[in-house]
Amino acid sequence: MSKVEALAPPAQISFSARWQAYYEITKPRVVALLVLTAVVGMCLSVPGGIPWQLLLAATLGIGLLSSAAAAINHIVDEKIDAIMGRTHGRPLPNGKLSAQQAIVFAITIAILGFIMLYTLVNPLTAWLTVAGLVGYSFIYTLYLKRATPQNITIGGLAGAIPPLLGWTAMTNEIHPNALLLVLLIFTWTPPHFWALAIHRKNEYAKVNIPMLPVTHGVDFTKTQILLYTILLFVVSLLPYLVGMSNWLYLIGAVTLNLIFFAYAWKLKFNADENTAMDTFKFSIVHLMTLFVILLLDHYLLPIAQG
Repeated sequence: MSKVEALAPPAQISFSARWQAYYEITKPRVVALLVLTAVVGMCLSVPGGIPWQLLLAATLGIGLLSSAAAAINHIVDEKIDAIMGRTHGRPLPNGKLSAQQAIVFAITIAILGFIMLYTLVNPLTAWLTVAGLVGYSFIYTLYLKRATPQNITIGGLAGAIPPLLGWTAMTNEIHPNALLLVLLIFTWTPPHFWALAIHRKNEYAKVNIPMLPVTHGVDFTKTQILLYTILLFVVSLLPYLVGMSNWLYLIGAVTLNLIFFAYAWKLKFNADENTAMDTFKFSIVHLMTLFVILLLDHYLLPIAQG
């Protein structure tokens, strides 16, 4: 996009640039990770293969509602995004989209996602996904984010539910194993996000967002990250201990959590200027790889043992 387009009012931006802006406010990389965990929840909920029609409808519906939640996050945070260096180039503060356009877009894809889940999957999954949207877009973004340094600890539940959504999409029931996957992501979220918050501490302070490094200091936050990686290690063993997974997952979980702990240890005791961001980046790899290993463990080991 040219500088002229970037500075132009939304009405003057080209068609392709406009749709690129709509795509950007859906936070596609974040949504892709959420959808991955939902798909793993679908696959783990049944012993064999899953119907592709149901897989497609559930994936699209969950993806649309997750994208709507991300778009609402952009709308609510427009003013602080304009001040923070990391976010001032986003479509709303940069003038690529107006708030009204973003609102219409978010409502449209949310309705489409809900209808798809309600009619083609099941009402339980549809309403649980809407609950996740409300939790992330309004309870976390609009209130908790601005109210308490434990915002991500509490609000992280909304981002942790995709495996449950995938599970209910296939079975139409809330199963303890699905809740275990939710617990895993819920425990992973604080050390993941607090590492980024350390890196962006000054920016959060500038816009009066009470992230933990701002309110309690960087050293305290590093200690919390280290402790949470230990807790995550324990929680990550539970799928194996309850018989939900096999030795392939156990090896992967132990390896990934030892690496995550090593990052957290370095962050606490021997950090340089890049350690916080390196920890944040690895945490994404950690979760993505852990769920892929869960998937491989579910399908490959029964074949090998058979």
